[in-house]
Amino acid sequence: MEDFTIMILLCLFLMNYMVASTARDTIDSVQSISDGEKIVSADEIFVLGFFSPGTSKNRYVGIWYNKDPTKAIVWVANREKPLADSSGVLKLNNTGILVLLDHNSSLIWSSNATRSVLNPVAKLLNSGNLVVQETNSNGANEEDFVWQSFDYPGDTVLPEQKLGINLKTGQNRYLTSWSSSDDPFPGRYTLQIDIKGYPQVFIKEGAKKRFRAGSWNGVQFSGTPQVKGNPIFRYKYVSNEEEIYFMYELINNSNPHKVVLTPEGINQRSQWSTDTSSWTNLARLPADDCDYYETCGAYSSCNVNNYPRCSCLDGFVQDNNKKEQGLSDGCVRRTSLDCNGDGFLKYSGLKLPDTERSWYSRNISIEDCKMVCLKNCSCMAYAALDISEGASGCLMWFGNLNDIKALNPNSLQDIYLRMAATELEENKSHKSNVRKKKTIIIICALSSSVLIICLAFIVFRWKIRRKGVTSDQQEEDPQLPLFDMSTISSATNNFSTDSILGKGGFGSVYKGVLKDGKEIAVKRLLQNSSQGIQEFKNEVMHIAKLQHRNLVKLLGCCVYAEERLLVYEFMPNKSLDYFIFDEKKSMLLDWTRRFDIINGIARGLLYLHQDSRHRIVHRDLKAANILLDGEMNPKISDFGLARSFGGNETKANTRHVVGTYGYLSPEYIIDGVYSTKSDVFSFGVLVLEIVSGNRNRGFIHQDHQFNLLGHAWKLFMEDKGYEIIHAPIRDTSNLSSMLRSIHVGLLCVQKSPDERPNMSYVVQMLSSESTLPLPKMPGFFLEREMVDEGSSSSNNRKCSINDVTNSIVEAR
Repeated sequence: MEDFTIMILLCLFLMNYMVASTARDTIDSVQSISDGEKIVSADEIFVLGFFSPGTSKNRYVGIWYNKDPTKAIVWVANREKPLADSSGVLKLNNTGILVLLDHNSSLIWSSNATRSVLNPVAKLLNSGNLVVQETNSNGANEEDFVWQSFDYPGDTVLPEQKLGINLKTGQNRYLTSWSSSDDPFPGRYTLQIDIKGYPQVFIKEGAKKRFRAGSWNGVQFSGTPQVKGNPIFRYKYVSNEEEIYFMYELINNSNPHKVVLTPEGINQRSQWSTDTSSWTNLARLPADDCDYYETCGAYSSCNVNNYPRCSCLDGFVQDNNKKEQGLSDGCVRRTSLDCNGDGFLKYSGLKLPDTERSWYSRNISIEDCKMVCLKNCSCMAYAALDISEGASGCLMWFGNLNDIKALNPNSLQDIYLRMAATELEENKSHKSNVRKKKTIIIICALSSSVLIICLAFIVFRWKIRRKGVTSDQQEEDPQLPLFDMSTISSATNNFSTDSILGKGGFGSVYKGVLKDGKEIAVKRLLQNSSQGIQEFKNEVMHIAKLQHRNLVKLLGCCVYAEERLLVYEFMPNKSLDYFIFDEKKSMLLDWTRRFDIINGIARGLLYLHQDSRHRIVHRDLKAANILLDGEMNPKISDFGLARSFGGNETKANTRHVVGTYGYLSPEYIIDGVYSTKSDVFSFGVLVLEIVSGNRNRGFIHQDHQFNLLGHAWKLFMEDKGYEIIHAPIRDTSNLSSMLRSIHVGLLCVQKSPDERPNMSYVVQMLSSESTLPLPKMPGFFLEREMVDEGSSSSNNRKCSINDVTNSIVEAR
């Protein structure tokens, strides 16, 4: 009887062994894989087992192509925690979780599961995907899997493996390079879809963009035209409410294929060759020097076949300010935009610009896209979203256009750039030679008397344009609606004190309500004041034609006897200082709102400095001049002190320094020199005030005599930037964004204007994760360097700055 029992047990053992040996592509909850054992997919395409990479003695669990003698690994389970010896065991527990244990049964690695299952089984599929599913599941689709290795890619993506984001669960599938060929630990490079703006594919080094494959246009990624019509594989791109991802499918399934992100940050595409029994490299990205991100800067195209490689797009010229920042040259508009008179110029054969700051719709035709972009003064370009069947959908860019590369001139993808009317005229197709000759003949045939009249008219117009402010206003032709004095008086209840919204150096601002119920803000300038009249002219000249969502809108004006009145759109939430410097009201501004305000001010200032018809320096940027609309969107206001630059002018001098203490730059107060960099300094002060909730003027700290700028710089350089942040909004989930804003603010308030970034670079720094230079000491470091804090009158007073010089300042 005892012998019979032993025979039965032996038979059961042999049966289990035979079952385990037969089930070569699976393990269940009573089986395991030890070092030296493996499982093979049904068609013997892929293998899962233990390995040591290169010269390393560490042990890992991984998957590789079965016929590959070099064991080129396509997936690693425990890439962050290797086994020190060959004692590892891979098991599947009763709930469907894979676990890797060492000789002490300590957990080295484990999978997770979307749900627990009865009778789980782990199976290696012919696709190279290791999945966990129920025993009776047919594995037809992802819903059958409780876990799959395809959801956790390493440095390799295989055919039909998704890379992208599940918008419902937040799961992000992306490649991460190995640290080296001997170490699968996550390296410096990632390949992933970035869903900011219109989604696009990047290779990044940390947070720094290294290569951009571009956005999907229905046929290909705009920066990789070489994959179009490829005989080996085709891309599939999916974007809906649930997920955004791309994958590639093999056209010829008999040829194994893989894409690897190398430790050097190269996206390497390879195919298995049966003739040589090795991998053959087919392509690599970046493919050339022009593939590296933003090689040439804004509005500049890179062409590897040209020397120099970078050239400005038509209508743009070299940007010398970029050189000051140590960046790629970049280009700026030759002619500033005028919004209402702008049009579009078509460009073909270009890699579409970075779409991080873009907007898109699949439901708008390309014709309607043009109209929508034209009406939005911040829209810099548009293109069709999908070119697979003609041109459909709408993709619009806002801000500078970056990372442009010259591709095949016959490329199907066109982009339309916003251009000033004069530039469009210069870029229109030239008339036929016959028409040109006819025009010359007609001109030459004019009688001498007509020529004299024309010349006289030209001289007359030239003299008018030389007449200073009055003629400037005629040339600008603001075409503002004129309000009757009686209308404004009635709307403001005869300028009652109850209607006053605020007071400034040149007058008061009243709230008014027109007969149709529309709310307005009326700026009433002081009578019998030459300063007030000059401010009125300035405001009309500089803001009448400005159209930007972050600039307050001037509705009209009124000139009656000695009265000078400006009528603005009404801002229900008053000004920024009303919130950030009030203990209770500041609680209404969380970090997201504050960051949106910072970005809005930056975009408005960028428009003034670069994209408006004339380069405009505000000269009085401060919290009180940032108005907030009903949705708390910031709008820059009060252009009474603004000055415009024409041509190549970048700075000017004055003997009368005007503005507000605490926001004025050193070179402006000391030498009377103002430029766009003066506004950048004021912006930096604003950023630090918004983040900290403290005024720069009158800032007091018990431990030192630094002003807010010095206090912020000192803490930031000591890696204590967190202490600067206003206590009620400190949030570890947004800490990186807060610290980056402080960093940008400190770069803006550096003493030397040449070291401060321009607003184009500021907007870029705020919206990206690129590495920033360390800020140098602020222009004003000690509170005692500033003038006496008690004055805010409009009288002239003297102040000492660093005991260097005295300057006349008009405080506001």
